Amino acid sequence: MITLPVECVLDAKAKIGEGAIWCSVKQRLYWVDIPAGILHRFNPSDNTNESWEMGEALGCFSLTQRGTLVLALVSGFHEFNPETGEKTYLGGPDVSEFKQQFNDGSVDQRGRFYAGTMRTNGDHVNDPSGTMYSITSDLEVNKVMSGFHILNGMAFSPDGKTAYVSDSFPTVRTIWAYDYDLDDAAWSNKRVFLDTNGLAGRPDGGAMDSEGCYWMAGVSGWELVRITPEGKVDMEIAMPVEKPTRIAFGGPNMDTLFVTSLGFDVTEGTHQPQAGGLFALQVPGVTGVELPRMNLA
Repeated sequence: MITLPVECVLDAKAKIGEGAIWCSVKQRLYWVDIPAGILHRFNPSDNTNESWEMGEALGCFSLTQRGTLVLALVSGFHEFNPETGEKTYLGGPDVSEFKQQFNDGSVDQRGRFYAGTMRTNGDHVNDPSGTMYSITSDLEVNKVMSGFHILNGMAFSPDGKTAYVSDSFPTVRTIWAYDYDLDDAAWSNKRVFLDTNGLAGRPDGGAMDSEGCYWMAGVSGWELVRITPEGKVDMEIAMPVEKPTRIAFGGPNMDTLFVTSLGFDVTEGTHQPQAGGLFALQVPGVTGVELPRMNLA
């Protein structure tokens, strides 16, 4: 385990901080508190934070080429303009009908936004009904795959040819890799990328660095983990909170790792007063890649 300086840049007290994405245009970090239904925008130059309440659980989102965001809300996909506060329904299911909410998502190099669901009633053991949906730039919504307890960790390799997805559930805790066809959005050749039973943390949010390594937020394990393209763990970094949830590379040089965290259900007796906060650190020699954006018509 490597110990590096980790700063709590925002003591947010979020219940489930998640979904962090860096915006290079505004030099801001967008992130969410899922059950609170709040979208946040953090400015690392002065550690200030703006927020917008959506009135329903907000799992994840995509940035768009025109400066808006596409939100995966319980009621479906919506475009949101932070500058005006305008929110517009784009399509997709109301997943509350299936006792679900959106949890994690990512965007491929053609601007397709993928978002996955999980159960909201806690019955993940008996009903692995978590489902991945996609929405394209022309607003076509598709059901991609299902069968997850807690769908998580979505990411695409820098060349767009490999897709990653995980299941955080304690009896699964596996990351899978797929061959991914950018032309027709086909997922194939599913294989185990990493079984995390040998690690302290379970796989939560994922991110890619410029060398094609996959970064895993090790929820319940006080750690971040870097995994090579061959599926080998080559770095474990200690975190000051038990439940880091999502990693986003950002900053002017894309060399800062911003990390969201859970602020509830932490182990009794552990000292982590900044649980639910937003953290930042740098790893010498490591830079990230910016996520693609949806190009809405």
